[in-house]
Amino acid sequence: MIHHVAIDVPAGELEAAVAFWGLLGYDEVPVPPTLSGDWRWVERAGTQIHLRPREPWDAVAVGWHVAVVVDRYDETARALEDAGFAIEPGTEHWGEPRGKTTAPGGATVELMAAPPAPRQPR
Repeated sequence: MIHHVAIDVPAGELEAAVAFWGLLGYDEVPVPPTLSGDWRWVERAGTQIHLRPREPWDAVAVGWHVAVVVDRYDETARALEDAGFAIEPGTEHWGEPRGKTTAPGGATVELMAAPPAPRQPR
């Protein structure tokens, strides 16, 4: 299980990044007081996204992305589009809808209606 992923965000886009992840069902959670800086954390079902404000800003590496399985894929995609985030449809590798969008700060986020089937033990 992956507990968290840290994503750098331009400081001026931190609020927009928190709102973006809220559209994906993530709730903001407190950052431990032992951490310095203005980080913001969001969490859904035990998985966290740590949003780190960075200045000066460096571009996000090409090809890097976070894939998120979302509840109610069509509704979530529509909510993102209504909020101004374009969804680029992806190939349905295992028969379920997928798409990509760009979060505030430039990170690519892949939306998945379902994960692939679990591998069977040998």
